[in-house]
Amino acid sequence: MMKILTVGAVCIASLYNSQNYPVNTIPENLKKNASVVIRKESTVVEINKIDDIVYKKSSTITVLNKDAINYSIPKIMYEKGDSVSDVKVILYDEKGNKIKNYSKSDFVDIAANPQGTFYSDSRMLILPLTSPQFPYTVEFSYQLRDENTVFIPDYIPFYEYNVSLEESDYSIINKSGINLRSKIYESLFNYASVNVKAEGTNNKDYTYRNIPAMNNEESVPNPQRILPKVSFSLDKFNLEGKQGSISSWKDFGIWYYQNLLTPVSVSTPQIKTEIASLNLSGTTEEKVKKVYQYMQNKTRYIFVALGIGGWQPMLPDEVQRKGYGDCKGLTNYMKTLLDEAGIKSYYSIINSNSSPISFDKDFPKMAGNHVILVIPTEKGNIWLENTSQQMAFNHLSFSTTDRNALTVKPDGIEIMQTPSYPAEENKEKQILNIQLNTDKTITGTGKFSYKGTQYDFNLIYMLLSEKEKIEAMKKRFSTLDFENVEMKDYHNDRSLAMIDFDMNFKATNYLKPVGNSYIFRAVPIFKDGYFYEDLDRQLPFENKFSYQDEYEIIYELPLNFHIEEIPQNGSVTSEFGSYKISFEKQDNKLVVKRFIQINKGIYSKQKYSDYISFRKKILNADNSKILMSKKS
Repeated sequence: MMKILTVGAVCIASLYNSQNYPVNTIPENLKKNASVVIRKESTVVEINKIDDIVYKKSSTITVLNKDAINYSIPKIMYEKGDSVSDVKVILYDEKGNKIKNYSKSDFVDIAANPQGTFYSDSRMLILPLTSPQFPYTVEFSYQLRDENTVFIPDYIPFYEYNVSLEESDYSIINKSGINLRSKIYESLFNYASVNVKAEGTNNKDYTYRNIPAMNNEESVPNPQRILPKVSFSLDKFNLEGKQGSISSWKDFGIWYYQNLLTPVSVSTPQIKTEIASLNLSGTTEEKVKKVYQYMQNKTRYIFVALGIGGWQPMLPDEVQRKGYGDCKGLTNYMKTLLDEAGIKSYYSIINSNSSPISFDKDFPKMAGNHVILVIPTEKGNIWLENTSQQMAFNHLSFSTTDRNALTVKPDGIEIMQTPSYPAEENKEKQILNIQLNTDKTITGTGKFSYKGTQYDFNLIYMLLSEKEKIEAMKKRFSTLDFENVEMKDYHNDRSLAMIDFDMNFKATNYLKPVGNSYIFRAVPIFKDGYFYEDLDRQLPFENKFSYQDEYEIIYELPLNFHIEEIPQNGSVTSEFGSYKISFEKQDNKLVVKRFIQINKGIYSKQKYSDYISFRKKILNADNSKILMSKKS
């Protein structure tokens, strides 16, 4: 992942003298679904010149339960060269009585290395706060001076679920003489709104008030897809001593190409030898595929947050020698290999997120958290995810599809759309052969295949031991009471983006005796779910990707038994998708065929009851009962 420079403590910050905050004054609607309540928050941004920006942050948060402990720990993210001052913390109990004061000397200075980070210039001041009895309140304030003016943070109420907000203010004072652009993005679902107090050329002032928490309930989109925000960007900026223009994507792309990519787009004799040894031939696609799979087999992902604010890739020869890199370094290395092969490719910045987040074509701004590579060909674009050793060629995962990317070219940035996989390309196929037994058990074999987005979810099995695979199978297919289960012949087809595996299993208590007969449900293995009505639902819901499943289940009956009753064939159709199930008797067998398609989309809360009704009809059909009796 690319590093995104942020300042502040994930929505926690500072001090309000002569105030305290008893918990009983929090409005009841802000306590609902909340683990944290932001009581009062203030950010003042002073832009003094192109390479001098000061953030004055202060906030008071009340921590209601243990789920919010990590959120409440005071943290200040900074880079080498930044100046942090005026750090103050006060801790209060439930009634607003002061427990303890803290200052900067109480903080610990550590490398701000996320898990998997090997090198980083990022630092963190963190206060090892001992949590008192819940609830409690933390006031936290500090000032940070930075030379980098390209990363002015968005103003958004909060980024996480189960956080509510009483009062927040955000002001920018622009003394630099550089044009400061701003843009308000309203909530698409009217969940909250930003209040504009001032929006002049030099001064901007906004507020949020009384925003309830978003509960992480069934199918809720990421808060960033629901909440309003305000974005900011200076037309001219500084990044680690390099100044540039971002008044247009063209200007920014030229700067990015010349300052961040060109200095590290350097081949070596060793890289030339690597390409020569591959003896590339055939079509462009065949050449790219061979180079890509070669690169995958010799590298691994490690996050490296060094080089011009963490945005410049490692040199390709360093990746080549060490065999590792982050998304920036691996993508740049792959690009250099293709350059040596005479194949044009382009470094592309993207927002990697389970819910698609695209760049605004009309508002140039430094952003993104991941890098991929695109190779234009006569047959269409080839997209490469370079951080995975297992990912199929020309396949992007669900976290990078169906959104745009900033493709950096010598003459500027071109905003390009990544692929969007329709339901029929995100497919599961399941074939089960099941022996029904009069001791209520079933024994069976299964063949499973997955492609598209469903391919992504099954790559995890490559990293598991045999024992872990068994446990994963039991958990995943929990609709069966397994006595034993075995995954066999797992195969990752990195050319077709398809995963196949077989499964042998025995499950107990599948049949229920009724006199001399037995009943059992129609579909043994399906995606189990709990779909509850929510008459008071406050949030929209999202199906994050389209998919299609096809099942064929062949039941073999015990000797001298026959199927006495089967349900009628059924189908369900709605804007959310479609479903079909059919039953066919064949001698001493019963064949059940099941088809389901779910459509991707974000839907209003008013449609949630319709969606639940659709899913319950499917669940009821999957659980349809079949009667098996002994022949007379």
